[in-house]
Amino acid sequence: MNYKIAFKKSISRDLKRIDKEQAKIILNKIESELPEKASIFPTLTGKFSGLRKFRVGDFRAIFAIIGDTALILRIRYRKKAYKSNITS
Repeated sequence: MNYKIAFKKSISRDLKRIDKEQAKIILNKIESELPEKASIFPTLTGKFSGLRKFRVGDFRAIFAIIGDTALILRIRYRKKAYKSNITS
């Protein structure tokens, strides 16, 4: 199944915290791999239960599958990706 990729508005804030070159790499990898393979990535547990993670080097994209859309909720450095709520 091919998923549509959508980004939460706060993703632009996350990307500003990342080096521009690295942000391009992350976005290119999301656009190329996630539409076809979103359902195979690991499901998270705990307070992020039901969400999934997509690893790009030392960064993590946390996303939810909603129908035929993969909604990217957060892109952060691996150690900081799980520290706070998704809404922040």
